[in-house]
Amino acid sequence: MRGMRTAVCSMVMLATALAASAALADDTTATAPADSSAAPVDAAGPMPAPSATPQTSRALFESGRLLLTQGVTNVEGASGGGLASWATISGYETNNAIGGNAHYTYLNLPKYTVNDYGGSVGLFNRVEVSYTRLSLDTGSTGAALGIGNGYTFNEDIVGAKVRLFGDIVYDQNLLPQVAVGLQYKHSDNGGLDMALGAKNTNGVDFYLAATKLFLDQSVVVNTTLRFTKANQLGLLGFGGDKSDAYHAEFEGSVGYLVTRRLVVGGEYRTKPDDLSFAHEDNWFDVFAAYALNKNLSVTIAYANLGSIATFTDQGGFYVSVQAGF
Repeated sequence: MRGMRTAVCSMVMLATALAASAALADDTTATAPADSSAAPVDAAGPMPAPSATPQTSRALFESGRLLLTQGVTNVEGASGGGLASWATISGYETNNAIGGNAHYTYLNLPKYTVNDYGGSVGLFNRVEVSYTRLSLDTGSTGAALGIGNGYTFNEDIVGAKVRLFGDIVYDQNLLPQVAVGLQYKHSDNGGLDMALGAKNTNGVDFYLAATKLFLDQSVVVNTTLRFTKANQLGLLGFGGDKSDAYHAEFEGSVGYLVTRRLVVGGEYRTKPDDLSFAHEDNWFDVFAAYALNKNLSVTIAYANLGSIATFTDQGGFYVSVQAGF
């Protein structure tokens, strides 16, 4: 846990520094010197300018972007689709504001249930910092696996993402929005993960994402390249008896905006397969996400996760609720 706290602090400090630099770079008007000669004067001298504090406070949390252009929260806590991490930044903040979200996701599978909750902060539409607690409840399946009835695999995921260039809305040429990100993952199941063949209980994923919104066609497309050692996102540890090397994996998403509040689509995500004990399949889903407003959205989907810990055909419906600004 000490290592996790150190990693969290390091990522938060890095993200804050990057966000501050980005805000200075984006804010081209705030640095211009004031022209005092333009201020009206009277016999007593120049009139004092009104205080900008109330306006600045409101602008700091301004939700200035279009509905659904932040994506939703994926299973690892990053903004994007349900399965994939996109280049989008959490929240509806503009380049001079702060946004954020809290989320809860429930997925019901034939042999397991998945619970996922957490939060994220978007800084100046440039940097995202996120935390998620991910749980896989084995229910009665735990007894069949020999690990105890109702055993729950738990994992903490801390993420950071930086938008490099492009804007999903305002760059309506062929240039996508591009971001790099990392996710530090810590499994709470240390002894069991190692007994199943994992090499480590902690790991870091790295990814590069490109997201493009074609406004005229009402279509959003994302591709992500992820480098990972995680078994079942890290719930079963990292690396294994078959390989302890990083694997390059693909995440793809396509969505169609039926209205400005509703998007439907599908995703596909490839997975590593490093444990002889438990074969791991690629994932896919079909989803519908509806934004009631900029503060609340709901995603309903069918996700097929293939084989999980020796049990095949693990597909089911999930619902995710996201609240933020």
